[in-house]
Amino acid sequence: MIDDLSTAAFLDALAGASATPGGGSAAAIMGAMGAALVSMVANLTIGKKGYESVEAPMRGLLIESEALRERLAAMVAEDVAAFDSLMAAYRLPKGGDDEKAGRSAAIQAGLKAATEAPLACARLCASVVRLTERAVEHGNLNAISDVGVGALAALAALRGAALNVRINAPQIKDRAFVERAERELDLLVAECAPLAERVHERVRAKLGA
Repeated sequence: MIDDLSTAAFLDALAGASATPGGGSAAAIMGAMGAALVSMVANLTIGKKGYESVEAPMRGLLIESEALRERLAAMVAEDVAAFDSLMAAYRLPKGGDDEKAGRSAAIQAGLKAATEAPLACARLCASVVRLTERAVEHGNLNAISDVGVGALAALAALRGAALNVRINAPQIKDRAFVERAERELDLLVAECAPLAERVHERVRAKLGA
């Protein structure tokens, strides 16, 4: 299973000649890394001297970041499954009219599934970016740079997931579906790009850099 691979094995698989895992899986991993960094900062803040007043919100933050990390990690395999299902649809026979119609319907369903997986990933990555705003305000100063890395990783993951939505969009006949997906992506990026940059600048200010 992809989600059971070591880091080295995953990178080897990513670099290989197979189409999976690919950019969608990489985006999910980046998003999970961003969430993991938020968790790390929360763990390094909870119970530490001088941070007693923010312990409750940081515990809440940790619960949210861990839920996002788990969900994003699971999306690596989901992205692979969606792509493999689409490829299976393309391999269906297309001899007679019935076969052609069945193949076409399967391809359209596969394209939608292969679009919905990265769209869901993008939503989760946006949630990670939002968490970093809370982490940068209350997190342990000794780990504040990790908040910045988490914000940038989650934003890169969001944008990467968006690309994996858009590559399928031209082939989908349900244009209302495509327009909804693209509109949602535009809103997520418009919100999270400046937010991640604000977190980055806040981290730099706290570092005195």
